[in-house]
Amino acid sequence: MNVTLDGNPLFDEQGLEIEVGSHHRACVERAVCGLDGVLSIDLGERTREIRQRGMLRAPSRAAMQARTDSISAFIDGSTHTLRTADGQECRNVRVDSFKRIDEGASGSGIVVEYEIVYTQLGV
Repeated sequence: MNVTLDGNPLFDEQGLEIEVGSHHRACVERAVCGLDGVLSIDLGERTREIRQRGMLRAPSRAAMQARTDSISAFIDGSTHTLRTADGQECRNVRVDSFKRIDEGASGSGIVVEYEIVYTQLGV
């Protein structure tokens, strides 16, 4: 199964890593005069960070620019669905950044190492 973003197979599978962080819980704690302890109100789960690292391959610089532009188009503030190779589906995911780490020639084309940071807004 391919890694997809909103059903679009934008990523090469070779060397792809997706690190899904844990959810954070929020709470409010209040102390009351005359009572021992604190009142703790659980506000529920909050966001979690997802990091994706991998390599993109393309036959030319123009083709690579088209691939990176298609990924960058998802940095729009909207929520998306990320599906991993093992079938895990992460809904309500916002693409926060797409960073090109390294670029070079490889055999018959161009290779770009990249990192994408997502924020999952809710489960």
